Amino acid sequence: MDLSRGLENLPVTVWPRLLEPLEFQYSPDHVAVGGGGPDPSEISIPGCSCWSASCLVSTCSCFRYGENYNNSFIKCEGNELNYSKPVFECNTMCQCGELCQNRVIQRGLQFRLEVFKTAKKGWGLRTLEFIPKGRFVCEYAGEILDFKEACRRIQLQTSSDSNYIIAIREHMSDEQIIETFVDPTYIGNIGRFLNHSCEPNLFMVPVRIDSMVPKLALFADREISAGEELSYDYSGRYHNYLPEKDQEKLQQANRSEKPCYCGAKLCTGFLPYDSSIFYKEDTASCAKET
Repeated sequence: MDLSRGLENLPVTVWPRLLEPLEFQYSPDHVAVGGGGPDPSEISIPGCSCWSASCLVSTCSCFRYGENYNNSFIKCEGNELNYSKPVFECNTMCQCGELCQNRVIQRGLQFRLEVFKTAKKGWGLRTLEFIPKGRFVCEYAGEILDFKEACRRIQLQTSSDSNYIIAIREHMSDEQIIETFVDPTYIGNIGRFLNHSCEPNLFMVPVRIDSMVPKLALFADREISAGEELSYDYSGRYHNYLPEKDQEKLQQANRSEKPCYCGAKLCTGFLPYDSSIFYKEDTASCAKET
């Protein structure tokens, strides 16, 4: 069985074979919600004019913030994968070839992944093959919401419901904050099966290709063995830059009532939750945040 219904480069298997996750509509990409949120399929970023198989950092306009990848590995300083600069890939409007070094996320899955039933955490996602440190693993894709719709959906949830909504907050150099809300509950990809870990093996980077709506790309933080469960930090503290004032908010954040079963040595015991980040216009809500 292929959970992606042929929409990914590689089939996504399910274990046990006779079980299947609750039905949802599979989409490898973000989708728009009628009347709420921007349209992620709208091409709004101009392309480069590099008439070459692969773009050069010194001449390509897509490298406005520097080189993003090195042989498909996310580029970092030294040995640390602490990624904070904006990432723009070459896009549909670019003149370069499909094998350009600045096209990684858009190529889709490169490793065989499997959705499987865990002992305590419901469904999870694991790799069926070795993944080197720094390689792209998968996206977290779903419906793109505006803040009002995200609040409405969260308020409809009960204590027994799983929360898939994630809020991405990007801090710009001019102190502007760009927020993106993604919900793969009803329409989404395999990223919806990723569980939280207090010591995860993936970290998330917003990547822009055709649209200013970012792809939520997950990269390997370390070498990951075949059969190992894939996870990321729902709180967003892992390998993400945050101003000091926001770090203080996270340190003062309330613990959720849902226990964490990640099994990490430094496990906090509860899943992350910070209601203050989403407190706006006298409306409180909670979501995964990074």
